[in-house]
Amino acid sequence: MFLVLSQTAAILKHRRDLTTMNGTAAMQNTFRVSRVICRSHEPTRQFQYCRFSSSDTNVTEVKKPHFGLLFDIDGVLVRGKRLLPQAVEAFRKISAFNPKANRRELTVPTVFVTNAGNALRQTKARQLSEWLGVHVSESQVVMSHSPLKILPQFHDKHVLVSGQGPVKDIARGLGFKKITTIDELSDMFPQLDAVDHKRRTNTPQSELGNYLAPIEALILFGEPVRWETALQFMIDVLVTNGRLQSSPKAIPEPHLPVLGCNMDLMWMNETHLPRFGHGSFLVCLETLYQAKQMGIVKPLRTLYAIGDNPMTDIYGANLYNQYLSHRGIKRLKNTADIKSAIAQQSTMRSPNGHSGYVDKVDITFGESAEMMESVLVYTGVHSKSAAVEMIDSSGDLTAIDHGHRDFKYCPDLSRPTLEVKNVFEAVKTIFSRENYGPGNL
Repeated sequence: MFLVLSQTAAILKHRRDLTTMNGTAAMQNTFRVSRVICRSHEPTRQFQYCRFSSSDTNVTEVKKPHFGLLFDIDGVLVRGKRLLPQAVEAFRKISAFNPKANRRELTVPTVFVTNAGNALRQTKARQLSEWLGVHVSESQVVMSHSPLKILPQFHDKHVLVSGQGPVKDIARGLGFKKITTIDELSDMFPQLDAVDHKRRTNTPQSELGNYLAPIEALILFGEPVRWETALQFMIDVLVTNGRLQSSPKAIPEPHLPVLGCNMDLMWMNETHLPRFGHGSFLVCLETLYQAKQMGIVKPLRTLYAIGDNPMTDIYGANLYNQYLSHRGIKRLKNTADIKSAIAQQSTMRSPNGHSGYVDKVDITFGESAEMMESVLVYTGVHSKSAAVEMIDSSGDLTAIDHGHRDFKYCPDLSRPTLEVKNVFEAVKTIFSRENYGPGNL
């Protein structure tokens, strides 16, 4: 049984960040992974940085827009180690120099949404600032793991975390307090890490393993380096119901919660072929288990979500737009109503029987955009001939992707509002639609 998150939940969690610029449950006895879906994998190696002159447009001369932008990163702004040249042009168009802060700042409300889960938000914000030559704050970055902050019912549980980078620091930053990593399990139970013959050992189990508290949930930030080790320990934890010291008499049903960030099967770097993503790792985990059994004064009217994958970026944006349409007349208008709703829901029981369940998706915080438009670019995972034409001809992309199994598949949600070649063309098209640009300064 799992509490399911989606790209919609990720955007809901950070809608206030976009408007201030300060900065459903599914139960099955078969294996299910809750997922926190955004999109992208960004490397941390050297980039060709974007640099602008301080003699460009002054930030005080720029007209305040009535729309905002959500950028996917990999496949839209960067491709592997390469900053796309169109991104340089795009950010020149949506930024200006602030003489008081002595830096270039974004003039259009902007949030960066990425499925990268190997870094802290502040680290990614600094990285984006260096790449683009424009100041980006932590509150403008939504990582794949960011929505885990709205799951306080898991924060006091003992969790097993998986991924790359500073996974313990990331988990602590999200609110988790009792954390164990895959590497720590390997140190405690070395004989269980036996897939790689070179790593096999006769070293007995560490005494620390005898005192390991039962693991209560699995948190997957992104694909690990050694898939075989992570897969083995995760399956061991699931079939032992979190008690690695014991041998299971039966496979527990339901199994422990598995919260997976990022369901993308593939991602694109500078090569000509897509690379396996975290979604591929989760497919392996599922199969193995089944075998066992910016400051804005006024609210925005429109958000534009710019991505390169119809089945995640576009589907998620259109799904959120559907949410805005359905919930528009039911918004909670003041803080008192919000607190009252949260307090009332916190006393309810979730569909899986857990107390303290808070359905954050049903809480609309204050002001929000009226609609979200999806924009597909052809510089990432899919090209026009490979994906969009398939939607047009068959109306069904489920044969080539694995995402969004938490929702009944709707072909219309995979169709973008706008289709453009690259991110610069996307910004130009959005400016034209909004009648916004140099002529309106």
